[in-house]
Amino acid sequence: MATQSSQPTLGTVLRAIRTRNDWTLREMSDRCGIPVSTLSKVEHDRLTLSYDKLQQLSRRLNIRMSDLFAEGADERTPQVMGRRSIALAEQALRVVTDNYDYRYLSTDLRRKRMIPILVRIRSRSPSEFGELVRHQGEEFLYVLEGRVAVHSEFYDPVVLETGQGIYIDSTMGHAYLAAEGCEEALALAVCSSADENLQDSLISLHN
Repeated sequence: MATQSSQPTLGTVLRAIRTRNDWTLREMSDRCGIPVSTLSKVEHDRLTLSYDKLQQLSRRLNIRMSDLFAEGADERTPQVMGRRSIALAEQALRVVTDNYDYRYLSTDLRRKRMIPILVRIRSRSPSEFGELVRHQGEEFLYVLEGRVAVHSEFYDPVVLETGQGIYIDSTMGHAYLAAEGCEEALALAVCSSADENLQDSLISLHN
């Protein structure tokens, strides 16, 4: 039976990547531009890395961002239909943009077809938000706190109250705004796509 301690940490994943490539800490440091002392502390779970450093690591080592949050399992291993992940806010991957504060949940699972995200919505007008967002797949947004104004390419704006949700085609331009009377709102978004790298695509889109 799997236990919570069997969940891989960032240190476990980094050590596995280094071992698989037969690199010393110095060699890995030279490749990714992160000091040896920092890598050593991360491998021993005494330190974590900021989003910027994770992005740097992913880019310089030519690996997917999602590979840093899951065990380096053999890609040839058949997919098992018994996966599960406990979504803890303190373990979420946080990405902050001008319009949203994202917390990606269940990042220990790789190759997900659904991406659950806690979204804190701050922008309050289309002009403040800027260009509408578009990406592959579909998504569902459920309002947990406050009120959310949904602006989209083909429909008139609609305001969602706490406890209401909306399902949309993500390829349609869209924006979620804090509705009138709200400084900000909190929602749970679930994005879905046939793209196994959807999480990486969404994170790249934020930047």
